[in-house]
Amino acid sequence: MHKVHVKSSAGPYDVYCGRGTLGRISSLLSSLGDCTGTFVLSSPRVWRYLGKPLASKIPHRAARHPILFDDRESAKRLAAVEEISRGLLRAGADRHATIIAIGGGVVGDVAGFAAASYLRGVRLVHIPTTLVAQVDSAIGGKTGVNLPEGKNLVGAFYPPKLVIADPDVLRTLPHREFRSGLYEVVKYGVIADPKLFDFLERKMPAVLRRDPAALDYIISRSVAIKVGVVNKDEREGGLRQILNFGHTLGHALEAATGYRRFLHGEAIAWGMIAATLMAFATERLSLEDSQRIVRLVASVGPLPSVPKIPGAKLRTILAGDKKARGGRVLWVLPRRIGATKWGDEVPWSIVRGALAALPAIAADARA
Repeated sequence: MHKVHVKSSAGPYDVYCGRGTLGRISSLLSSLGDCTGTFVLSSPRVWRYLGKPLASKIPHRAARHPILFDDRESAKRLAAVEEISRGLLRAGADRHATIIAIGGGVVGDVAGFAAASYLRGVRLVHIPTTLVAQVDSAIGGKTGVNLPEGKNLVGAFYPPKLVIADPDVLRTLPHREFRSGLYEVVKYGVIADPKLFDFLERKMPAVLRRDPAALDYIISRSVAIKVGVVNKDEREGGLRQILNFGHTLGHALEAATGYRRFLHGEAIAWGMIAATLMAFATERLSLEDSQRIVRLVASVGPLPSVPKIPGAKLRTILAGDKKARGGRVLWVLPRRIGATKWGDEVPWSIVRGALAALPAIAADARA
């Protein structure tokens, strides 16, 4: 089991990751100190698979009466936060309560925002059950919900008090969702870790069949990278923006398709390919590294096709991105494998050309 310490302006917390970690839930929760009640937030499908295994490990009342909500990306709205808050109120949660968010990225984002907002903030614990949540979204304190105009446009920085990530729960994860999380792992290799990137190039078949040793390595490395960045830049004032590699266009694709066509990681995969093409087209990245990045993204598996999106609509969404400044779209572009910079402007003609090239580039990479 790995223990990683995270710094935060609201107080430090630890991330525990490794097989068998769920068996320590009770003792880890007890280490946080007393609370007036524990309340589980999850989704119906997650609770269907994990409710019974977890029921004996968390306080009895919480396990008997979880507050369940829709964890589809299209349901990640302010209405969900209101419904959760009312459920907490009916259940008797006060300011000294502990909320345990059990689920994937949507559950963590929505439950985290509810925890940040309810009674102006109650204790939050994350138990991520998807790969993307274990390596990315459960760590760092970002919470939020979507608007029709864009992704995660309403939210808060609200760090948890504890994160418990056990790879054993990934065995029941549908393969498409598992692959979706792998794209975030690829992201870490591109932005910060050539050794992780090389491991993924060599061991992708083992990773895809969920080999325990391979999973332990990629999860622990990804968590270490994420924590290292967050410890230096909690509020995304600079360095943390490298974690958005692929996300500028990826979030725009999600919004433009109503959050129904792509899983999050799939949209990010297209965004990483497009950003790689932009970096090569603007002579920021070599041809060799461009090809390696695209090939690695493609090796994870097939992606839903990118539909035709009117240029004006896409530009409007991009201009509303959280990282935009005065309507200027700022991109995160790789310089070489393991090194990425943020804040790059790219002419619209090159952005448009990268989008147009996506289908052919992906097809060539899979050939």
